[in-house]
Amino acid sequence: MKDSRITKLANGLVDYSIKAKKGDKVLIEAMDIEPQLVTELIRAIYAKGAYPFVNLTDGLVNREIMMGLTPEYCDMLAKYAKVRMDDMDCYIGIRGNGNAYEGSDVDPKNKEIYSVRYSHPIHHSIRVAKTRWVVLRYPNFSMAQLAHMSTPVFEDFYFDVCTLDYAKMDKALTPLKNLMERTDKVCIQGEGTDLTFSIKGMPAVKCSGSHNIPDGEIYTAPIKNSVNGVVSFNAPSIERGLKFENVRLEFKDGKVIKASANHQVQLDNILDTDDGSRYIGEFAFGVNPYITEAIGDILFDEKISGSFHLALGSAYGECDNRNKSAIHWDLVCIQTPKYGGGKIWFDDVLIRDNGLFVPKELQGLNPDKLK
Repeated sequence: MKDSRITKLANGLVDYSIKAKKGDKVLIEAMDIEPQLVTELIRAIYAKGAYPFVNLTDGLVNREIMMGLTPEYCDMLAKYAKVRMDDMDCYIGIRGNGNAYEGSDVDPKNKEIYSVRYSHPIHHSIRVAKTRWVVLRYPNFSMAQLAHMSTPVFEDFYFDVCTLDYAKMDKALTPLKNLMERTDKVCIQGEGTDLTFSIKGMPAVKCSGSHNIPDGEIYTAPIKNSVNGVVSFNAPSIERGLKFENVRLEFKDGKVIKASANHQVQLDNILDTDDGSRYIGEFAFGVNPYITEAIGDILFDEKISGSFHLALGSAYGECDNRNKSAIHWDLVCIQTPKYGGGKIWFDDVLIRDNGLFVPKELQGLNPDKLK
């Protein structure tokens, strides 16, 4: 791996993504990665006159903690984490994804305890709401294997994806943002999908390198009770240590009334997490031109060019449809011809056909224009 690429990535995270400035406190949380990126981040943060705070963790260690997790112990962990996160100005989260299935044998009840009592209050309520944050994966053998690539080829792919011209992408997303904010009815059709909902009055948020790396999406949220019909997701999704495939959801007045997948019991458990877990908190388009296939990592897969995704559970504060939940589970459908195609209409006007934007003002988001 070339040091210059790591330096470029670190500088982009500090300068562009979190916009660190003098006096900022920046928390770096890194799991299962070698130290090169962390040390480059520390240098870049110091160069801004800011202060780095570093927490290095390991997937196997975290698994062992999760195996014995109790509500009382989780509350203790959250108590101290809240104090630290609440004192931070910026946050950079990095995961090497050493083993995507490391938590597959952890009791689902323990995972729910962690989600409700730690992850949601620390990351959704404090980190997302109060800090300038960015999260990313870091390339390793495991990720290359997930992507069915050799390690050198995956590293090249990773740096193409993560260091593209996000300022150019941001500009190209503006016409779609404006259109989404004028739109009422959305209709999505494709293989196993016939879904309608309203986004009337909801803001649209451009994601072009400021919060996720890799980036390349624009999201909003449906009016909570407006979702009707059926949707089938053709990209796998790893959630709570399990690989879910062929997830199919049927909605009536916003609520999932029927669901199926390869792990039916676990799917039902997730849907029954709380009152908000059967409702949609996000609708988004993926537009990253370098990402065309699912690799089993949601930070990449939700950005697939020609895809859309819906998230079960909590909405983001920037476009709050009033759905609250301890979960936020992104599920991806790819609509390029290779994956069966599909169409999306806004107020009866065809917006995207087989993964490509149709209106002239949106064509700058098609892959040949963004690369």
